[in-house]
Amino acid sequence: MRTLAIADKNFTDDLAAFCRGSSVPREISDAVSVILADVRQRGDEAVAHYAAKFDGAKLRAREFRVKPADIVAAAKRLPPAERRALVAAHASIVAFNSRGLVKNWTAKNPQGALVGEKFDPIRRVGLYVPGGQVPLVSTVLMTATLAKIAGCPQIAVFTPSNSSGKIADGLLAALHLIGIDEVYRIGGVQAIGAMAYGTSTIPAVDKVYGPGNAYVCEAKRQVFGTVGVDSLPGPSEIMIIADDTARADFAAADLLAQAEHGSGREKIYLVGTSAKIIAAIAAEVQVQLPTITRSEKTARVLADGWLAVQVDSLAQAAEVANYVAPEHLELLVKESSAKTLTKAITTAGAIMLGNFTPTALGDFTAGPSHVLPTGRAGRFFSGLRVADFQRRTSLIRYDRAAVKRGAPVVAAFAAMERLDAHGRSVSIRTASR
Repeated sequence: MRTLAIADKNFTDDLAAFCRGSSVPREISDAVSVILADVRQRGDEAVAHYAAKFDGAKLRAREFRVKPADIVAAAKRLPPAERRALVAAHASIVAFNSRGLVKNWTAKNPQGALVGEKFDPIRRVGLYVPGGQVPLVSTVLMTATLAKIAGCPQIAVFTPSNSSGKIADGLLAALHLIGIDEVYRIGGVQAIGAMAYGTSTIPAVDKVYGPGNAYVCEAKRQVFGTVGVDSLPGPSEIMIIADDTARADFAAADLLAQAEHGSGREKIYLVGTSAKIIAAIAAEVQVQLPTITRSEKTARVLADGWLAVQVDSLAQAAEVANYVAPEHLELLVKESSAKTLTKAITTAGAIMLGNFTPTALGDFTAGPSHVLPTGRAGRFFSGLRVADFQRRTSLIRYDRAAVKRGAPVVAAFAAMERLDAHGRSVSIRTASR
């Protein structure tokens, strides 16, 4: 763990340098560019090549898509307790996100014209679900459920298989629960390329969603413009702001929970109002670390990606949080302080309030999507919501009376911008009978 104090002379520069450590290295962006170009040129052949190279899965193009019967079979194999967990989480996600469905509206503008907006589901969406050693079953629910609520007519899911071409039963069972059967056992950059450019067996999508590792995140950045992307959610981040009321054991457990993703690029932030609470939480981390299954990978994340910041006030803590824009933010502080911080912090992806709200509840079952901005993107991106699966069209309808009221405004702008044809297109209507 590296420790900074806000009173340090070089604090601002040191914090910025630590945050820059999450930016994409040139070797990653170059590698991604090569893979995307290959997929665009060779299609299925390239996708199969990279599936074998990176996942060890030797797949023919006709084997990319999972058979619907296999999805049903996986759902039947799932233990009852896991099935109940999927149903419970799905219910919470539906309840929360149904409120975010944007509805059409119309009204009269000051000139008497009818104006409004209509919202339509995006026609074809591609959802990326990380798999492999850590199959993120919850990501299926946190993305596909929202697409279903929005009414997207075509939902294609991409997730890497193991070397035998298998996908975890939990992932497939979650897809079955939601009602999705277009599933491809393809992951990594090659999946993003297939979504963006299409292949002989995989139709291109209109927008790509979902979290991934640094390579997947960079691939989404590079294909933006060819297709839409939801945001750039990369390796996990957590920030805990703790005062002396924080439970050190709870805080330590939550830091370890995000570090255990284990890619090596996770960012773990601890902001404490005293050296005492920082030391107590750090000690608890060391006590709990050997007890978790992925302790070796977690330890590497903590060694390289854990920063503790000592502040003198909660106002300073808010300043640090707003700069970092953490994906997950836990406020382990007094209740009155939590309210103040919630108002002051404007860049966090999700805020968890109080000692009894670990990030894992948000990850799995609280309701909001856990697809959240990372790498300081929270300054301009928000977490995934149903509206991200809809597109907006504005509506305008003028009648004869309304166009006369609008004509002087158009004439003035046409003169200022020297666009006389614009002006004529309105004046010809006011002159007509």
